[in-house]
Amino acid sequence: VIGVGEGSWPALVEHLQQLTDLPNDDVQQHLRGTRKYGVAFEGWGRCDQDFTHFFSPKDVAYAYHLSADYLAELLYERTRAQHIDAKVLDITRIEGGAEVTFEGREPERYDLVFDARGFPRELNPKDHIDISFIPTNTACIRRCPTLFDAKRDGPVLQHTYTRAVARPHGWVFVIPLTVHTSYGYIFNRDLSELDEVQADFDAFLESDGVSEFEPRSVIPFPNFVNRRIYDGAIARIGNAAAFMEPLEATAIVSAQIQIGMILHMRLNRPGEYADGDAEAVNRFLVNNMLCYGLFVGWHYSCGSKFDSPFWQHAKDHVWPSHSTAAAPEAVDCKALAQFNEMLEFLKRPDLSEADWARMCAVPLTSYDQMARGLGC
Repeated sequence: VIGVGEGSWPALVEHLQQLTDLPNDDVQQHLRGTRKYGVAFEGWGRCDQDFTHFFSPKDVAYAYHLSADYLAELLYERTRAQHIDAKVLDITRIEGGAEVTFEGREPERYDLVFDARGFPRELNPKDHIDISFIPTNTACIRRCPTLFDAKRDGPVLQHTYTRAVARPHGWVFVIPLTVHTSYGYIFNRDLSELDEVQADFDAFLESDGVSEFEPRSVIPFPNFVNRRIYDGAIARIGNAAAFMEPLEATAIVSAQIQIGMILHMRLNRPGEYADGDAEAVNRFLVNNMLCYGLFVGWHYSCGSKFDSPFWQHAKDHVWPSHSTAAAPEAVDCKALAQFNEMLEFLKRPDLSEADWARMCAVPLTSYDQMARGLGC
């Protein structure tokens, strides 16, 4: 993942406790983290009011805001493995597994390789699904002072939220950590010049009471899903599998699902089912990532309080393309039908408990919260 100050989903809390055998409070402190209870949307939609997308159950379920660097450190300390410090040049499928080619050392062969090398150099329609119904492609990251007392003892227990603040050129995330606060302006570099984005970023920080910051990076990114996340020997995970803008913090939870599902199948299923399992797992993972993408892209469908070129483009031109970009014949899965079914459920006057438990990447309760907040 991109280490800019990360959000996550509640599943990570239990997962890290299992992996580290540490109490949640200790994990949170190691991550320099805070407890995230949802995403607070400011200026989004047509209702002219701010709203929050809570994790369910509300005010009970929480995730972490965390420093990705410290997460890697925490896991590294508790990993038993042989570490090879060498640049990976290529990973290729071979009979019975995969071969990894390194710079300056002999190739190695493995039964299963997790490819976490990040974004592809370029998108190829044969290999990648371009989820162009998400209207952003660049992040401008700044590090600002923490909101919390550096002298406190113990973890921060107060409820915190990732802020998602609509701005003329896109939106700004605000992620509160105990060592700093991470701000990121998410925009479309094909519509807005970096200088004008930086100027609006300055104005936003001033209005937010932030007088100093450390510029970190400007990161271009693709919104895509790899058509072959898992082939039985190579498992593309994280940003090698898919990426979409960080509006709903899908990066870490996606990697959790990818790794967990693949390992479960490999460790618990007889070898004679491996080929069929690989096809089924890949189809599920691609479908799941497209469902995430549709959910994120839908956030833009009702615009924002800004009637700017970015928001006009997002609402009137980019989002309407989702039915073509995610059409079954283009993506070879049923994500679009599942997404549309969730929106249809929201129109029903009476929903059962089983209906509320329905999932399309996220539960129906999340669709309901966003629909009400956006005014869809």
